This record gives sequence, C-alpha cells and structure tokens, in this order.
Amino acid sequence: MIKLQDIRRKFTNIREQVEKKVFDAYLLDHIETPIIDEDKLLILISIMDRIELSYSKMQNYAMSTMLIQIALDTHEHISNFSKDEKSRQLTVLAGDYFSGLYYKLLADSDDITLIKALSEGIKQVNEQKISVYQKESDGIEKLMASIKVIESALLMKLSEVFKVELWNDFLAHLFLFKRLIKEKNQFIQTKSSLLFEALKKIVFPINEYRLKEISGEQQNHLLMICDQYIELSRQIIEKGLNQLPYLNDLLETRISTLLKEYKPYAKTFVEEG
Repeated sequence: MIKLQDIRRKFTNIREQVEKKVFDAYLLDHIETPIIDEDKLLILISIMDRIELSYSKMQNYAMSTMLIQIALDTHEHISNFSKDEKSRQLTVLAGDYFSGLYYKLLADSDDITLIKALSEGIKQVNEQKISVYQKESDGIEKLMASIKVIESALLMKLSEVFKVELWNDFLAHLFLFKRLIKEKNQFIQTKSSLLFEALKKIVFPINEYRLKEISGEQQNHLLMICDQYIELSRQIIEKGLNQLPYLNDLLETRISTLLKEYKPYAKTFVEEG
C-alpha cells in the first residue's frame, strides 16, 4: 500500500507540474486544451521508480518527455480543430511554445543522454507522420507500423536508455490500441479520421469518393480491419500484463480499464446494417 501511495504521489506531483507549464490562460481561450497523456506519464514513472531513478531525474525525464509529446500532439491537431485563421496560428504557436519549454528544460538539465534519446524519437515520429499524412503507406502493416512509431517512439527511446527494451513491444501495442480506438470512434461519430483516410486509400485505391461518401459496405469493411488490429493488440497487451516486470497496481488497473473500452463495433454493424 505504501508503494502504491508513493507511485500515486509521484504521478500526481509530476502531472501537476506539467499542467502548470502548459495550461496558459490566454492560449486556452483560443485553442483546444492540451491533452496530457496520463498513461504515458504513468508508465514512465512506473519504470523509473522500479529502476530506482532519483526523483529529480525522474521529474526531469518525465517533464521533458511529456512537454515534447504535447508539442507534437498540438501540431497534429492544427487541421482538425482550428476553426479560423487566428486559432490556427495560435495552435501553431502553442506547439512551438511547448517545444520551447521542452528545450529550456533540457538546457537547464544538461542531460546529454536524455537529449539524444528524445531527439531520435522526435525524428522518428515526424518521419512517420509525413508518411501517414501524405498517405504513402503501401500496405496496412506498414500503416500500422507507422502509427506505432508515432504513438510510442519517445517512450521506446527512453526504455532503451533505461535498459528495459523488453517493454517496447508492449508499449507499441498499448498505444496503437489507444490510437485505433480513438480513430475508430471518431470515424463512427463523424465519418472522418486520418487513419481511416489512409486505410481507404490502401484498401480501395481506385475509389475517388471522400471517406464519408463511400458505401456502407465499404465503411464496414474498414471498421472490420480496424477491429482486427485492435484485437491483436489487445491480446499482446494482456499477455504483457502477465509477463512484464515493473507493473504496479495503479498501472495494471489503468490498463485493464483501457482494455474494457474496446467494443467490436464492426460485428454489430454487420448484423444490424
């Protein structure tokens, strides 16, 4: 119980420090509220706590990683959420602002190992984003591999620094699972999704219709493909829960809750549609 309370305290303290950095009152009036991925933060803290990293180093690694993750996520949301030119410009500036906070934190720490690891992760994320945005993937497996990198490259680079690379496959599938659930829900609700646009181009390459204009049968087929990859990731995550070290009760509970969010909608869609 003491250990769980200790993890919870470290997680809460560092999350609050990140919030103080990114929740700028003026920006929040004009852009979507920056999203702090608490699952990534919790995993980072859980790993660093078990390898007995000092709190000051834990704080520095976690803060730096979350700030650059928020910067990357903010830039990604420009086209999706900006309602006018001013909002668009402010969203760009917000992403740059969060990047600036990240670089200042790194400069203050002078941690060469961290700088190198995160720089490599940023490079990988941006390369794969270009591939996905420009719909350059020549197959579904390649597309899913790109999404894995976009969602987990920063954490995987740090796992290499911590010498716990055995986490990498678990991390890749956990955050692929989260992203696929998010994209699937967005597609169901709005008939728009970056991932489903890329899937459509791969699965129906000669179809010139926009995503929302394709037939119900074709939409259903894309949902079924998405469900297949969600299910595969779910199985790998559940296996990892039984095998990985450094799992604490707080992290296990959060991951179990996340897994319960999966509902195989495509099957229901076939039966009812």
